[in-house]
Amino acid sequence: MMRALFISLMALAMFGCGEQSQSQEDARVSGDVPPYKGAVNDPYVIKGWTAGNKTEWDKQMHERAQTQNEYVKIN
Repeated sequence: MMRALFISLMALAMFGCGEQSQSQEDARVSGDVPPYKGAVNDPYVIKGWTAGNKTEWDKQMHERAQTQNEYVKIN
């Protein structure tokens, strides 16, 4: 009984020490691009939007934020 408990505790200790870092610095990809430059052939992209158009991206993000704003919905 004690031997099984000891082995299971050792296994848990080994799994706990093997946890990988979850910080944002470690998760970044060196070739990461801004979001407005991506989604070239995505079926969920708004019609007429072209990848790399930052002003249109900002406009769409503003409109989307306004539709999710509860204060605007109520008034």
